[in-house]
Amino acid sequence: MWKEFKEFAFKGNVLDLAIAVVIGTAFGKIVSSLVDNIIMPIVVAITGKVDVSTLEVAIGTTTLTYGLFLQSIIDFIIIAFSIFLFVRLLMKFKRKEEPAKEEPPALDAKEELLKEIRDLLKEK
Repeated sequence: MWKEFKEFAFKGNVLDLAIAVVIGTAFGKIVSSLVDNIIMPIVVAITGKVDVSTLEVAIGTTTLTYGLFLQSIIDFIIIAFSIFLFVRLLMKFKRKEEPAKEEPPALDAKEELLKEIRDLLKEK
């Protein structure tokens, strides 16, 4: 059982997934900090107040706090747009760094001869 677990745990896909989760968590913190500390203060400076989480409506004896839902939607849109801009920036850098196309290695005399023999056998 230990051997099977070790084979599973150290497969490339599992390690890649673990790395992606750790990097994703760190990236989430970066995006949250960007939104909370940079974007939201700018939005608040422009619009005055953006916090709609206190909005609610009373229906009979029940209070519907729809403001929390609206605030979640606003936060999602801001975070999604921030991620979009970040990914777009990364893709711009990635396009500039396109690797040079590798040419196939030159064939030596033996390989050329074998290639010619193969082609002659195909013709027959």
